[in-house]
Amino acid sequence: MQLNLPTYTFNIKAKPNGSKVIFDTLRRRFVTLTPEEWVRQHFVRFLVDEKGFPAALMANEVSLTQNGIKRRCDTLVADATGNPLVIVEYKAPHIEISQNTFDQIVRYNMVLHASYLIVSNGLNHYCCRINYADDSYVFLNDIPSYSDLSNP
Repeated sequence: MQLNLPTYTFNIKAKPNGSKVIFDTLRRRFVTLTPEEWVRQHFVRFLVDEKGFPAALMANEVSLTQNGIKRRCDTLVADATGNPLVIVEYKAPHIEISQNTFDQIVRYNMVLHASYLIVSNGLNHYCCRINYADDSYVFLNDIPSYSDLSNP
């Protein structure tokens, strides 16, 4: 499926049952290739290759606990000191980004306290900056480079 992201080459294998797996460089293993995973892999490459995000400060499927419930955020990006800087939530391209999507990432951020939230279905991308000093947020016109995030 064509996404609103640059085209990249990935290591994809077919399993005997006909399903496909894709190598996730952040998790260092093959994972089932779903439409959402296709978006995740493209978006991670976009962040690393085009926006200068350091792969060493990124992780996929990060576990967290909120109100006793285990959850997983899709991608977490840390700052140079290891603190959460960006949370990214992905949806499959056929899933419309809705208020529920933003509610989901905000719930994760109640635990993680990242400064930036990004939501993408591979076709539409939204990024907002959280200002904890005055309890506000602003949507950005573009996804900033990592150096701009860490030096706002």
